Amino acid sequence: MEKDYQALLDRLHAGEITEFEIETAEFMDFQKILLNYNYRKNVVGTAKRGGGVIYHYHKNDK
Repeated sequence: MEKDYQALLDRLHAGEITEFEIETAEFMDFQKILLNYNYRKNVVGTAKRGGGVIYHYHKNDK
């Protein structure tokens, strides 16, 4: 079963989750969703050693 990347991003934005992980093999599918996400500039990814990325939401306090 494929992950619902849109739902993960929405939950991250809403504060329901603090982070989620994307494995190397699923990155291209996730990237397509992320590029069209309204709040993508606030989604920050940190690469893991050996592959994969952990994403979290950074609120812009202006």
